[in-house]
Amino acid sequence: MDLKLKGKQALVTGGSAGIGLAIVKALVEEGVHVTVPGRDEKKLKAALGEFGDKVTIVVADPGTAEGAEAVIKAVPETDILVNNLGIYEAKKFEDITDADWQKLFDVNVMSGVRLSRHYFPLMLKKNDGRVIFISSESGVMTPGEMVHYGMTKSAQLAISRGMAEATKGTRVTVNTVLPGPTRSEGIVSFLESIASKPNPTPEEAEKEFFEKHRQSSLLQRLIESEEVATTVAYLASPLSAATNGAAIRVEGGLLRSIY
Repeated sequence: MDLKLKGKQALVTGGSAGIGLAIVKALVEEGVHVTVPGRDEKKLKAALGEFGDKVTIVVADPGTAEGAEAVIKAVPETDILVNNLGIYEAKKFEDITDADWQKLFDVNVMSGVRLSRHYFPLMLKKNDGRVIFISSESGVMTPGEMVHYGMTKSAQLAISRGMAEATKGTRVTVNTVLPGPTRSEGIVSFLESIASKPNPTPEEAEKEFFEKHRQSSLLQRLIESEEVATTVAYLASPLSAATNGAAIRVEGGLLRSIY
């Protein structure tokens, strides 16, 4: 299917690994030029070098106010903004410090807020554009082992829906994607860290995670990054014009609500 994206410009945060990298690849394959900001130039080049001049890197940290300003200066305008940058950790609620709460909020929430605050009004002015937040099923069903992470994902849902209210009668849309547990180097290490026995294999850790911590999942496996990226590419497309203010679930049936 031709998603009618050829010639568009996109900005994808957290685009050097995992879901973000898969989104970059999906958009590039549709003819989009993608800009990816990040803190580590070496890592960015290693991850994105295969795309050549189809991808531009910006060495800046969108998780800070200064970094977001640097991104905006380097990329004054974009057709598609994908707020994917995010971090997580497992911690008992009573052990989550003020600094922990603030760090996750700054990176997961404020990175998207700061960039959207700049690009969203420009999209409204030209009557065209896409803003997509990559949230999580944890924003709906907050995990007990990551309450502060779940809080940031819930915040993204609220921000996205609130922004969408300003798009009425325009060709701009704002949506949120809710992936479930998705395969990445980081999550495999995380699953191994919470496994009941020491030094489990990745397969054992994944199996136990779904049996003990995510029993409601219908998929009963980690989602592949590409499975999320195809949904994001569609939402970035003009073909998705009727989908706005929505929370799109790509979580393997983990959430039992039909809404």
